[in-house]
Amino acid sequence: MIFVHRLRQARPCSPSARGLLLAALLALAAGPAAAQGAARDRAQDRERSDLVVRQLEFKGNESLSPVLLAASIATTNSGWFARTWPFRTIGLGERRYFSEVDFQRDVLRLQVLYRQSGFPDVQVDTLVRRTAEDVYITFTIAEGQPVLVDSIAVGGLDSVPPEIAERVVVDLPLQRGDVFNRIQMQASADTISRRLRNAGYPTAEVLVGYEQRTAERLASVTLDVQPGRRAVIGAVRVDGEADVDSATVVSLLTARPGRTYSQDELFESQRNLYGSDLFRLASVNIDTSLFLPGSDSVPLLVQVAENPPRRGRLGAGYGTNDCFRGNAGIMFRDFLGEGRILDLSGRVSKFGIGRPTNWGFENNVCSPLADDSIGSHELNYNVTAAIRRPAFLSPNNTLVLSAFTEIRSEFKVFLRQETGFSIGINRQTPMRRLPVSLTYTLAFGRTEATDFSFCAFFNACEPEDAEFLAQRRRQATLSLTGSIPRANNPLDPTRGYVATGELTVASRLIGSSSLAQFGRGVVQYARYHPMARDVVFSWHVQGGVIVAPTVELLGGTSAYVPPEQRFYGGGPNDVRGYQRNELGPVVYVVSRRYLNGQKDPGRPLNPDSVRVAPTGGNTMASANAELRFPSPIFRERLRIATFVDAGTVWERGRTDPIVRVTPGIGLRIATPLGPARLDLAYNPASLLPGTLYVVEQDNTLTVDTGRTPFALNRPGSFTVHFAVGQPF
Repeated sequence: MIFVHRLRQARPCSPSARGLLLAALLALAAGPAAAQGAARDRAQDRERSDLVVRQLEFKGNESLSPVLLAASIATTNSGWFARTWPFRTIGLGERRYFSEVDFQRDVLRLQVLYRQSGFPDVQVDTLVRRTAEDVYITFTIAEGQPVLVDSIAVGGLDSVPPEIAERVVVDLPLQRGDVFNRIQMQASADTISRRLRNAGYPTAEVLVGYEQRTAERLASVTLDVQPGRRAVIGAVRVDGEADVDSATVVSLLTARPGRTYSQDELFESQRNLYGSDLFRLASVNIDTSLFLPGSDSVPLLVQVAENPPRRGRLGAGYGTNDCFRGNAGIMFRDFLGEGRILDLSGRVSKFGIGRPTNWGFENNVCSPLADDSIGSHELNYNVTAAIRRPAFLSPNNTLVLSAFTEIRSEFKVFLRQETGFSIGINRQTPMRRLPVSLTYTLAFGRTEATDFSFCAFFNACEPEDAEFLAQRRRQATLSLTGSIPRANNPLDPTRGYVATGELTVASRLIGSSSLAQFGRGVVQYARYHPMARDVVFSWHVQGGVIVAPTVELLGGTSAYVPPEQRFYGGGPNDVRGYQRNELGPVVYVVSRRYLNGQKDPGRPLNPDSVRVAPTGGNTMASANAELRFPSPIFRERLRIATFVDAGTVWERGRTDPIVRVTPGIGLRIATPLGPARLDLAYNPASLLPGTLYVVEQDNTLTVDTGRTPFALNRPGSFTVHFAVGQPF
């Protein structure tokens, strides 16, 4: 038997496409009338079926995976919780019901799949065990002897350069000696066609022929390639532009006049148009009204619909460590032409508790910030003006110039005031979409930290010494960041992974002051595994290191790292058994007035009289694991999470790492902004031991050597966090 047919779409055959192909074959075999009758019978059968599928297994399937077999039939298994004791006894999990009509036709579906996959003598048997409420199903498959491919001939590549011809036929899905799988045969033809179209052959097609010798259990496959003529990109016609100049549209295209035609570059050009934020609709295709098959140039038609020239935004919210917060901004598209975007933005936080907006909220909704520590008593803000220039030197580059002024803080750690500017280049690699950015920032500012932090690390225990370290200085940094985003959803990922890395260098060689020199590196990796429907297991690891040169400081030498660049641990996205910044090196502070008022100096200190001041570290590492699954009620909106966090922050060269492990449970509520989450973590451990400082009556600091090292017990064994978005 010899069959020949033409493949017109050069797209690889995915598992979902395989399922559609099988469904189409079954529909053709049954006929329109039979299909209508089957649909009617299936609906009637489902209405009267009340048996829950508690088991769906395949035995004897050595060549095809259970996942593929399960996707090819109509009968589906109930969710893991609905199949597993004791969860099923309390009604957890999604239950799937048994259909007799679908089940009988599933045998035919599996036979068709196996025959298409090279097993003409397959036999499918079933074993069904029923109870009053449940059904347990096993498909037993006898695959039989397969038909093997004894030869694959690829012809028609004589006119193609040898280096291209060799590249288009390498590692095809179907190889000599494989089982004769017709889906893989079609995928091989699609692969050749797609590779040719990406190598400059816009009209490449492949004819597939095969001869199956069933008695010999052999098949011969022929792939007849019709490459057509190699071509380059010709004239580009832009349609739909109004305010944006057509030259700007062309500058965003990867597929430019004179370049060898590539189908992938058309897709890449379309992504660049969307990514510029200038257009709400964009398409890049061959201009079929002008293209003549066999021509050596391919005209393109770019169709766009522009976004409005201006866009405003306004937002408000609340955060445990921010109190009330808000942001506003306005964007001007095509500012001064060439696709530039001017973005004016501002944001505030600590609103309602930070000066000058202290309105008494520290006694109620903002009570977590109710003290006078660094990072809680000043209004935080940022005002930024940024200009983005897309297609800078390359369609995949964006130049960003910005100027800013801000006050930002980290609760109980530091308060940073600075004004500066930055210049950076953001690049999206063409094929793999890997964002990379290189940014130079020059800022003038000062960092206020706790006196205890300066005293603990730099022996700056006198007020004038702390004031010297907090003076306004010039800080110049060069930062390189990159990521590999391979998750299926940036807000609520369920599959894939995300890897990120950041390297920041501050040096006198690029304009930084002598007390603002350091190197800082951080890497992170998060992975998401779908375990069952709506059940996701995710894990995350991160690590960071800071190095700094030794400089002259307060009559001695020290490796000074500014407080805002140090690592701090604990919080809703870190080790959740600790409040923000509580994990890692800390110092403790008590007043001399309190100590003098103690009737019994030997008694333990009252925790309410001791202030905790995180000092951070130059090294950190953490790991998180979390299992998310639907709630038994409101399962579409509500999910439950169980997690275990572990991590440490330490000062390399001074202290040893102490790893803390905190398990917990949480709720996830779906919202348009991402999942809102409430986490409850268990942590019976105390804070790390540290130096106990005494604030004397003249505001100087002394060390209480009798109680150092000192460790403060946490107020309870449970820590609660509320946040929006997944923790990693």
